[in-house]
Amino acid sequence: MLIIGIAGGTGSGKTTLVNRILEHFPKDSIGVIAQDAYYKENHHLSFEERVAVNYDSPDAIDFALLESHLKDLQSGKTIEMPVYSFHEHNRLPETDSLSPKKVILVEGILLFSVASLRAHFQLKVFVETDSEERLLRRLQRDLTERGRNWDEVVNRYRQHIKTMHEIYVKPGAQYADIILPANQDNSVGINVLTTYIKQYIYV
Repeated sequence: MLIIGIAGGTGSGKTTLVNRILEHFPKDSIGVIAQDAYYKENHHLSFEERVAVNYDSPDAIDFALLESHLKDLQSGKTIEMPVYSFHEHNRLPETDSLSPKKVILVEGILLFSVASLRAHFQLKVFVETDSEERLLRRLQRDLTERGRNWDEVVNRYRQHIKTMHEIYVKPGAQYADIILPANQDNSVGINVLTTYIKQYIYV
């Protein structure tokens, strides 16, 4: 099993990269895990308290569960991935099943911040995008898809996102095997990745 970690700042284009890779392969031939699904349960907090959580800190992620799930997949076991609601700022009761695949793509901003998690990735890809572009993408996504308002997104960027990026996300680039500049045409980089993945899919 090939497990590829795809990291980068918020709004850097990680999900877009994953989708472009998937376009080159048969449906369901590659498994996808999003770090965002592994935000910790916060049922003990009020809605207002959940809104105030720093979700860009490693402390907000249940990395132990994510690592456990990667180990289960490698052992041939099906996992039940959490389902997270950005509107509720909490996990939902249901789960998503993922059976073992020859290739698993894991994407998230903090994947390379934890050494034990990095050890599971045979290939590490970092998507690099300038901060202004990332902020614009974050604004567009959170306002249109996640029910946020302008003030909430801007305040979160000032209070959490910018600082956490410098402390935890940006340093992850040093561990990457491949760094892709998201503001340029990534055709060459995607071709390299898909060629590499084909060695595992078509065997």
